[in-house]
Amino acid sequence: MTILIVIIALALLFDYINGFHDAANSIATVVSSKVLTPTQAVIWAAVFNFVAYFIAKFIIGGFGIADTVSKTVDMSFIANPSHVIIAGLIAAIIWNLITWWFGIPSSSSHTLIGGFAGAGIAASGFEAVHAGVIGVIALFIVVAPLIGMVGGNMITLLTFHLIRRVKPPKADRWFKRIQLISSAALSIGHGLNDSQKVMGIIAAALIANSQLQSLPGWMQMSSIADMHDWIPIGCFTAIALGTVSGGWKIMKTMGNRITKITPMEGFCAQTAGAITLFITEILHVPVSTTHVITGSIIGVGSVKRLSAVRWGVTVSLMWAWVLTIPVSALLAAMFYVVVSRIC
Repeated sequence: MTILIVIIALALLFDYINGFHDAANSIATVVSSKVLTPTQAVIWAAVFNFVAYFIAKFIIGGFGIADTVSKTVDMSFIANPSHVIIAGLIAAIIWNLITWWFGIPSSSSHTLIGGFAGAGIAASGFEAVHAGVIGVIALFIVVAPLIGMVGGNMITLLTFHLIRRVKPPKADRWFKRIQLISSAALSIGHGLNDSQKVMGIIAAALIANSQLQSLPGWMQMSSIADMHDWIPIGCFTAIALGTVSGGWKIMKTMGNRITKITPMEGFCAQTAGAITLFITEILHVPVSTTHVITGSIIGVGSVKRLSAVRWGVTVSLMWAWVLTIPVSALLAAMFYVVVSRIC
């Protein structure tokens, strides 16, 4: 039971770090276009990250992404699943902190999945990993930002057409208000997507240890359908608290370094990002909110001209995206060796 408490604590810590690491995703454009101050923006985002719990619980009626993540590794092939989960979480936490320190908007989602898979491979080889699940997640490293980019481009073109006769100062005033709605929608999408990944990890740990007779009722689970309310509430709360802590280094990259953003363009980027996240929620595919909003910002910037996008910065971000899963997997494999020897 002690090792399960450690897993839950590490999972919630990762969720908290995920919150401040990814805070910039939903509020960078609001801050860079001076709609809200940074402090106001992170509080706004945190509130709607937590609102996502009620939407998932009472409107969507389930946690499909959590189910997908819990199936990343087949625990039946692994002698000690708890060691795998602990190693994966430690690797994910460390990689998240490294990328946060250097202001690199990498994917917390892919960090977690890469860590989970890498530790599983170290424990029992490649047969322990569900290749189909990993393949779909890897595919969406490309697909998700492309959807965001195309959506951002199309929504911007449509918006330009609708406001073509409105004077720019008046349009700015409109979109400074409307952008609050799009930011809230993106924060809900972030909460729906990212909180569920940690829920999936906690669920996998409890299901794998369900045979233990000493477990209290609140820790007993045989499937995702048996998930106790404390798991989603804890995960959504942790990510909301992390969001309040902010992510200023990454916000600078997301808000200004990719392309300059006006209130209207911020609204378009956030709307495209939110729509993309809602689509992937319906498909039960865990994606990176970082990838999605970056693609949306690129799509918005490219409407003005392709040179408006700082492609050098964008290429650097893409390298971080590509390296996140393998680096996290390698770190997790190393930590698995250490954890299996000391536990």
